[in-house]
Amino acid sequence: MTSVPGAGFDPGVSGAAIRSVRADGRAALVGYLPVGFPSTPGSLAALRALTGEGDSPGVDLVEVGIPYSDPVMDGVTVQRAGTAALERGVRTRDVFAGVEAVANTGTPAVVMTYWNLVERYGVEAFARDLAGAGGAGLITPDLTPDEGQEWIEIAEVHGLDRVFLVSPSSTDERLARTVALCRGWVYATSVMGVTGARAQTSSAAPELVRRVREAVPEAIVGVGLGVSDGAQAAEVGRFADAVVVGSALVSRLIEADEAGSPDDLTGLRALVADLAEGVRSVTTGTIAGEAGLVKQ
Repeated sequence: MTSVPGAGFDPGVSGAAIRSVRADGRAALVGYLPVGFPSTPGSLAALRALTGEGDSPGVDLVEVGIPYSDPVMDGVTVQRAGTAALERGVRTRDVFAGVEAVANTGTPAVVMTYWNLVERYGVEAFARDLAGAGGAGLITPDLTPDEGQEWIEIAEVHGLDRVFLVSPSSTDERLARTVALCRGWVYATSVMGVTGARAQTSSAAPELVRRVREAVPEAIVGVGLGVSDGAQAAEVGRFADAVVVGSALVSRLIEADEAGSPDDLTGLRALVADLAEGVRSVTTGTIAGEAGLVKQ
């Protein structure tokens, strides 16, 4: 596969944050939680906890999810939390409070959402309110660049990042086109299937990252789907610019909720600390030497 002729890569706000961490010699850590679980106020506290407290390191970028009634791309963990959030009254507009809560900590926030929710809200209105809340952009797992011209144009007007997904099944042509139309970073889904923590990370991920960088050498690549602990975060951090963790974090909130202590963030904080230690255990030099994939 050849590179896209003349294609650069706009890091936007979220990609610049990842690139800054890369300059420090490690992969960035990206954490996902849905707004509204265990409650809307409780989710804001959990989102803030992701960013670290005191001397404890946190994530470098937060994905704020919007619960959806037909989450076909989500695994059972995220589905359970999202369904409970909907039953407890969360609304699409609550995502902006989540974004603002994160942005006020100084950590960039992007929204992960099914596209139907943005359309129902109004694309222009959603972009306006997201930018107003201090959000960096959107991850749109079910919107392809082929069908995303309206979003691409409106995101440009509001200075918002647009993060599209690529997968191991993406053809070379589609992969190159998708990467070229991203702003911020590229979300590389390392496995075929729904979200969920796994005992092992995907063996397809390093090859997918290589293909992305072959298509657009300047691209910033985050790898998600499957990371559940610090050891796996370190493994992915050897070849990706960012390590994305979602279901494992959500599961800590579910455990606390089921134990009758929905506001207890002890388990969440412990996992964040483990993940942060994991990405910090692998230096850029080690990554370049062992994987041969990281841009210097």
